[in-house]
Amino acid sequence: MKNVLIIGAGVLDVLVRPVKPEVFEKGSVPVEDIRFSTGGDGLNEATVLARLLADERKNNEKAVRLLTLTGKDQAGEMILSHCGREGICTELSVSEEGLSTGINIVMIQENGERSFFTNPKSSLRRLSIEHMPESFPEDVKILSFASIFVSPLFTGKELAELFRRAREQGICICADMTKRKNNETIRDIGDALSMVDHLFANGEEAGLLTGKTAAEDMAEELWRCGVKNVIIKCGGAGCFVRNGQTAQWFPAVKDTICVDTTGAGDSFAAGFLSGLAEEVPLLECIRRGNACGSLAVEKQGACRGIRNRAQMEERMKKLQY
Repeated sequence: MKNVLIIGAGVLDVLVRPVKPEVFEKGSVPVEDIRFSTGGDGLNEATVLARLLADERKNNEKAVRLLTLTGKDQAGEMILSHCGREGICTELSVSEEGLSTGINIVMIQENGERSFFTNPKSSLRRLSIEHMPESFPEDVKILSFASIFVSPLFTGKELAELFRRAREQGICICADMTKRKNNETIRDIGDALSMVDHLFANGEEAGLLTGKTAAEDMAEELWRCGVKNVIIKCGGAGCFVRNGQTAQWFPAVKDTICVDTTGAGDSFAAGFLSGLAEEVPLLECIRRGNACGSLAVEKQGACRGIRNRAQMEERMKKLQY
């Protein structure tokens, strides 16, 4: 069992569903559901991973660590309390006086796709290299940077420095990403990418970064940058994997009913990370990722679809590989 450190955003989400385009044309619009939830890529990953590794955590309280940034406010306290309940170690997380913890408004369309209202001055966009330790705890064997491009303070230079620190300690490096904010290209983060062992990106994110339209071509570009294993997440189509041994599609779980895609990519990453932590083969990691992504979209909210490991194992039975 390898301990995992996840670095990324921890925020609160206000989820509104379903939202139609005419919402901005009326003074008051009734909806089916308004829900308060924890969110943020890092917190979502850590929450799902902690649930999947619940048995391991009984004898290892640091199996899942989260390094996130919050303000010293009520929202920040709620996030840290959530971590305590879920068994997520936050000893490396930072709380800053005078900083507002991020709160997102998530508008969910009838097809499950989402739009966000975010505060760029909140903790969501303020995580930087200054919040990172000079060296990581010796027991950390896997680092997951939950989303490249979420914080504008983490440019390619800072990201490469963080990964260099991890690489010097022999830590396996994983990274997810969101859509680029300033028209960045592969060249802008090439040094950082060359140190990544497992990269998770959805088709839209990877397409913008590479300028390619086909998942196969996106993966090829990223692999040629030095990423050892490129995983392009493609929703209902499954995922495409490129490494030195294979370039292959792995289909999604059939007959999945999509309610809300919030946190689906984070859940995929968590499922994959659970496999890395338990040192199973790459195919098993992929199966776990696709199973967790499938479970995530069937419930409203980032982490409500996955409560325990048994759900993942049952869902994996539907996969034909």
